[in-house]
Amino acid sequence: MVTRLSASDASFYRLENSSTPMYVGSLQILRKPRNGLSYETLLATVEQRLPLIPRYRQKVREVSFGLARPVWVDDRDFDITYHVRRSALPSPGSDAQLHELVARLGSRPLDKSRPLWEMYLVEGLAKNRIAIYTKSHQALVNGMTALEIGHVIADRTQKPPAFGEDIWIPGREPSDRQLLFGAFGEWITRPTAQAAALRSAVTEAVTNTGQLVELGRRATEVARTVARGAAPSSPLNTTVSRNRRFSVASGSLDEFRAVRARYECDVNDVVLAMVAGALRNWLLSRGEPVRATTTVRAMAPMSVYPDAEIDSSSPGQAISEVVPFLVDLPVGEANPVVRLSQISHATETHPTAPSLVDARTIITLSGFAPPTLHAMGIRVATSFSARLFNLLITNAPGAQNQMYIAGTKLLETYAVPPLLHNQALAIGVTSYNGMLYFGINADRDAMSDVDMLPSLLRESLDELVEAAR
Repeated sequence: MVTRLSASDASFYRLENSSTPMYVGSLQILRKPRNGLSYETLLATVEQRLPLIPRYRQKVREVSFGLARPVWVDDRDFDITYHVRRSALPSPGSDAQLHELVARLGSRPLDKSRPLWEMYLVEGLAKNRIAIYTKSHQALVNGMTALEIGHVIADRTQKPPAFGEDIWIPGREPSDRQLLFGAFGEWITRPTAQAAALRSAVTEAVTNTGQLVELGRRATEVARTVARGAAPSSPLNTTVSRNRRFSVASGSLDEFRAVRARYECDVNDVVLAMVAGALRNWLLSRGEPVRATTTVRAMAPMSVYPDAEIDSSSPGQAISEVVPFLVDLPVGEANPVVRLSQISHATETHPTAPSLVDARTIITLSGFAPPTLHAMGIRVATSFSARLFNLLITNAPGAQNQMYIAGTKLLETYAVPPLLHNQALAIGVTSYNGMLYFGINADRDAMSDVDMLPSLLRESLDELVEAAR
């Protein structure tokens, strides 16, 4: 089956470079079962779920002379063992070694001649644990018709549900001539759309017309966001190399809820205030000038539900479109409660009503939605020029009950968000089973001290918890 990439998918596919690969990554830590989780078992689990995510068996074909957007075609040479790989740390492997491996794997580009995803089973981790690291190209996951693979391989019970036999017969791959004839046909029937498809990558990045139309965002909301002007100057914005550092942090959801209850705000406000406090101390540790009015602007897309009180563990919940949210983090404010108050006010005054976005929804199936929600948040962020904000913070709500992958307990889950153009830091926050997990992706050269952030985040949360008592 041949399907043309959407305008935004084509933009992600074409605009990435070796310094800013457009992938969405995830790191999942599991309790190693008594008999282990074999590579063959994981392979079989992934293969069973591929019918739910048909894009994962398709590759991208370009149209000669760029006469039309590329197309998705079935990969007739699809080899699942190429995509699901095995790796190991020198036992007993430390968390630091695992994070270094994730940073190295995340720096490698995906093979564009094959389906655009990879998964690694990482063995040898200390404390009787194993890890799964996955990265999927951003063009592959749109959250509407295509979910992230981590969304569908997780189960709510230890015994995986039964799946029917998958008999996959790849479609015939079109020739270059057929793709050209298809493009000419579209030029005749849809000349305006085809002309738009031929815009340069730079023009696409500046206007973002394709993405904005696809996201269904109203012109007034775009104007409101763009009117904020360029983000303040920050050491977070610099030329980004192709090398990465990765680190993690975590906190009990009860701590965030206690602060939320005390100050009548949202958990997301507490998360942003926590990040603001950590960035404040990071800037001070570098000797950067931090004045009372100093801010760092974050793009923090928000997942919006039809009912704010909906149980996130429900497998059938509907999730509205993720909406953009630009927020100036008051890193110059020394008082943590005042920081939280300012952020909470910004959230309250932001128009996040469902009428501001398309009514399109996705269903979480009986799986684990955060990987897909992070991907949707990244799409929202890249719909705007990176000059408008200093860093990306995605926050995805997850199930508050135990999940399993191939019958193995999922202990922790971390997003590995990509770095955007000239941005040295991105943070992905995932709530799962009573905890919040922070995945911190940074440029290796610009933020060689990123390992400070986990302790700074912990200190910032402690300040808020102490103030709430």
